[in-house]
Amino acid sequence: MSILKIQTARIFEPLLRPARYKGAFGGRGSGKSHFFGELLVEESQAARGTLAVCIREVQKTLAQSSQRLIESKIAALGVGSQFRIYRDRIATPGDGLIIFQGMQDHTAESIKSLEGFRIAWVEEAQTLSARSLALLRPTIRAEGSELWASWNPRRKSDAIDDFLRARKPSGSIVVNANWRDNPWFPAVLDDERRLDLSLYPERYDHIWEGDYAKAFEGAYFAELLAAARLQGRIGRVPADPLLPLRAFIDIGGSGARADAFTIWIVQWVGQEIRMLDYYEAVGQVLAFHVNWLRSRGYQDAILYLPHDGINENQVTGKRYEEHLREAGFRVEPPVKNQGRGAAAMRIEAVRRLGVKMWWNETTTEAGRDAIGFYHEKKHELRNVGLGPEHDWSSHAADALGLMAICYEEPGRAANFDRPIRYRDRGWS
Repeated sequence: MSILKIQTARIFEPLLRPARYKGAFGGRGSGKSHFFGELLVEESQAARGTLAVCIREVQKTLAQSSQRLIESKIAALGVGSQFRIYRDRIATPGDGLIIFQGMQDHTAESIKSLEGFRIAWVEEAQTLSARSLALLRPTIRAEGSELWASWNPRRKSDAIDDFLRARKPSGSIVVNANWRDNPWFPAVLDDERRLDLSLYPERYDHIWEGDYAKAFEGAYFAELLAAARLQGRIGRVPADPLLPLRAFIDIGGSGARADAFTIWIVQWVGQEIRMLDYYEAVGQVLAFHVNWLRSRGYQDAILYLPHDGINENQVTGKRYEEHLREAGFRVEPPVKNQGRGAAAMRIEAVRRLGVKMWWNETTTEAGRDAIGFYHEKKHELRNVGLGPEHDWSSHAADALGLMAICYEEPGRAANFDRPIRYRDRGWS
């Protein structure tokens, strides 16, 4: 049997060594998938009888799998006579096998069918759920077994990022590969890269440089966040010890399927709006949120509630406003319901104030991820806007919108701490 000689980009050389976990993350055009496809063919030829599975979180058809890529690598490397290609699998030397599966379809029982497999390659691993990762890891446990992952980062909270980049398990090798690391980066892709840089700067870093997604394309606040980053308004932003802290709240419920309870901690300092901290929790009782405020030193913050702040807590029967005052907080009267068009009013208010916003990078990251995704729902056939999509991102956006409609440009220092009079604004 001939020994394959495969040209490998220098960035991937560490992944040629044996390791329990191998990962390659980065943007488009880096060659991550091509590297792992060639490595799988090489391993299947060298270690006869290798059982390997190529995995995606969701795989409804084989067209969504890596099968075509691997078939092309077998042909390009000139080893087609040693492999037999079937409709849904590839037979490899020594009765080995490469199969293609979606993890979403597996249960704790069905995953046992993969016991004895030595290699599992997860493509588009940013979509792999924590449940799927927890099922896969102990299943691929044959002697010398390896789990490979290739992905374009999406969020730090994604299961694969949390596991391989944040927790960094022993026995892992992870590389960051982007287009500039690919010595065979084609001219046509470079033209596409430059086009994205010119026309879609808000998505460029995510797609081509392997950065986390900062904003959903077409999101209401995508340009606002892109401008803040470009102008250096996302970084270390301190609180002014002489000025009041303000907490703007969007109320969620306490059930397992309840909406998120979100808080933005803000200061109005001269012409700056300092976004200091962000909090989000789902399914927790009010005392849990109060404890967070106190643990972060916000017990003296002025609290602002939306119109449903006058609603009764489903657990205690008291109004949220009353609860928070009894807990020792200073609470502004809840903003009256602004009626139809309230969401659009909040969006426009945030956009107008965007140039004044300075974001403390580390503590507002989750909030910026949320408002960067907040977008309009579209009619699938007519491409007509149907208003804001109500999803996981809308609660952070609603709390931010509350801040924007409550904002008053500070005048004299004596007025910084005075209550806002909603009646004067016609909101009551």
